[in-house]
Amino acid sequence: MRILVISDIHANLLAFKTVLDAAEGKWDKIWFLGDLIGYGPNPNECVQLLREYDHICLSGNHDWAALGKLDINEFNEEAQTAVLWTRNRLTAENFAFLDEQPAMREVGDFTLAHGSPRHPVWEYIIEYETAVENFAHFDTPYCLVGHTHFPVLIAEKEANEALVYNPTYAETIYLEDTRAIINPGSVGQPRDSDPRAAYALLDTDELTWEFYRVSYPIEVTQWQMREAGLPEPLVVRLAYGW
Repeated sequence: MRILVISDIHANLLAFKTVLDAAEGKWDKIWFLGDLIGYGPNPNECVQLLREYDHICLSGNHDWAALGKLDINEFNEEAQTAVLWTRNRLTAENFAFLDEQPAMREVGDFTLAHGSPRHPVWEYIIEYETAVENFAHFDTPYCLVGHTHFPVLIAEKEANEALVYNPTYAETIYLEDTRAIINPGSVGQPRDSDPRAAYALLDTDELTWEFYRVSYPIEVTQWQMREAGLPEPLVVRLAYGW
């Protein structure tokens, strides 16, 4: 099966639509790794758009915060403001949908987790040591994560060792015989100094993976955020990919 793997849309509808358009005809199902809402101006629209497609959806820390499942004091001031703004605008139907989603699940050879298999909602796999430690916390050959907003593939070399591969875009990576933790990056708020929306294509039959980036009209999302009264630092950072 061909899978569109995406994560961290963060209520950025234009980025989400642009990814869907760019990948059109290349996938059969969406695997979404969490944080559908938070930060951005279109929470309900993003939930509704995802629900139009055959999909698997995980719940992330910003989803949990908007649902009241996570103490927002864990967030910085701007993120707290965005959480409360989002919480006050979610429809009952979309709230119920998000509330039903797990933070982690297994699908065939793949473990899906928002943050990490060890701590699915909150842990960031950024540091090398954290990545190596997490290989012991899933049993499948592959684990797909989001949360960091950084696209990366981390391949287990041997016990307590791994190799880190930064993405080369639109290049086919063959996963066979490779145990790996893979992050597709963020659709709606990249943080790797590249403001383009990030996504990946996975073929579960051929065991291939491809990283992709696509530009979207950031200035329109920024205008929508300002019109909504969302914090200016969240608006500005979109243009810098941070």
